[in-house]
Amino acid sequence: MSPSHPTTTSGYLEKVTPVASPRERLLAYAAWITICVVWGTTYLAIRVALETVPVALLGGLRWTVAGAILVGILLIRKEALPRFHAWGSIALSGFLLIIIGNGGVVWAEQYVASGLAAVLVAVVPFWNVLVEAVLPRGERLTIRALAGLIVGFVGIVILVWPEITLEGQDSRLFIAGLVALQIACFGWALGTAFTKRRATGASPLGAAAVQMVISGVIMIAIGTVAGEWSRLAFSTRSASALIYLTLIGSIVGYSAYVYALKYLPISQVSQYAYVNPLIAVGLGALLLGEPFTTRTIVAAVLVLVGIAVVRSAAPGSNAPVARRSAA
Repeated sequence: MSPSHPTTTSGYLEKVTPVASPRERLLAYAAWITICVVWGTTYLAIRVALETVPVALLGGLRWTVAGAILVGILLIRKEALPRFHAWGSIALSGFLLIIIGNGGVVWAEQYVASGLAAVLVAVVPFWNVLVEAVLPRGERLTIRALAGLIVGFVGIVILVWPEITLEGQDSRLFIAGLVALQIACFGWALGTAFTKRRATGASPLGAAAVQMVISGVIMIAIGTVAGEWSRLAFSTRSASALIYLTLIGSIVGYSAYVYALKYLPISQVSQYAYVNPLIAVGLGALLLGEPFTTRTIVAAVLVLVGIAVVRSAAPGSNAPVARRSAA
């Protein structure tokens, strides 16, 4: 996950994956590479789009248009959308995943570098573990998972310590951005837990399309109330970034995610979480001049090691391959 990525339908009914042919498996690996690259670039695209597009309208326009296009594709293919009685649960999961999760990342990137945001968003597995530990019938916190949490936390402290110890307005806004990122991660983790417990039987793409449209419309309404339309403008850079987020980040990235999940183990597909921050940090340093120091490398490694330990401690991490049902 990443709250900058397209919504997930994790938790919808699952079936055992059919055996993949060599061609299907090759395409699945290509889809996984697409996820790693595309979702690693969305942090940079958000940062560029924010140059002229206000926060709520950025998310609202992106998700509404992406959802509408996806609905159109499904209708052309004569695939059914979720039934109306399921829209309440889908809308709530979309609120947690898109509005709180992705929206929090967008807001934070006003004050936090895109590469740093990607590393901090990669700690979503930590929040998943903590949310599961406190929910009824959730997965209990193990010693190994706790050790991973500690290692990752140390990495985060090393990563942000110089900025949070400064004084002044910039430091306060940076800290606000850090808090927003963790609220976004918490929203994503809670949304994932909710969808896992409220399976709707809907098609993953159909549920994702409804989530996108509903959440996008809500974000446009928020932007309208906040008076963002008067501040909306487009430069070549920001318009290109918004189009990229909509078409490539949301539609292409999510479609590749669904295809990879169909033919590869979930534990393998989830490894994109280790690649995204590396791409985001590199692009931020190369194209936006964001800081890239030895401290950044060491801290990022600690965070990723912590994530690896937490993932390895999760029950079912080596479970059989599963796929989202298209029923």
